[in-house]
Amino acid sequence: MKVLNLTLVVVLLDQISKLIVKGFSIPFLNIYFEGMEYGSSINLVGDIFKFTFVENPGMAFGIDVGGFAKLLLSLFSLIASIAILIYLYRMRDKKLLFRISLALILGGAIGNLIDRFFYGVIFGYAPLLYGRVVDFIHVDTLGFTIFGKTYSSFPIFNIADSAVTVGVAILLIFHKSFENDSKENVSESNENKDLVIDGNSNREDNKISNN
Repeated sequence: MKVLNLTLVVVLLDQISKLIVKGFSIPFLNIYFEGMEYGSSINLVGDIFKFTFVENPGMAFGIDVGGFAKLLLSLFSLIASIAILIYLYRMRDKKLLFRISLALILGGAIGNLIDRFFYGVIFGYAPLLYGRVVDFIHVDTLGFTIFGKTYSSFPIFNIADSAVTVGVAILLIFHKSFENDSKENVSESNENKDLVIDGNSNREDNKISNN
């Protein structure tokens, strides 16, 4: 499925950007990249749009989870990613835009899944499955409240989050078109079945008449 190339691009861009922000080292190649200091910011468009390095230990919008709940979140992310991949394969004959939306969601899910699964081990602060998601895209807006928590600015996010958001937005905006496409496919399938049945019936009638 060529649409999975989009998933791969999302994962690569997400992981490369996170490693640049967090920093990394490859000792045997003598490569060391310092990255940003935790909590520091780089202004890109005044104070409105900037890169701010933080790590999210839990779910979206900074909702914290820990212990066994953190393990369940990591495992759920893995199961959800596998389910989306299987569903994308089953929907391989659907509209391209529909498959693009699924590919974006899958890429975003895998991007954050890598953080949760491996970053704790790679960077030496937590065991497997207990890593923290690296966030850095910071849009400073007026304060607002969501899920009972008040934010002075929009929650800091990453490329994976953006891909998921765009994918879900496509599904919501064009869901009626996707539904109509599914109904048309079902209708065409039923018509083809009727033609086959009618054709078989005509052949049977001809055999009886000849006899």
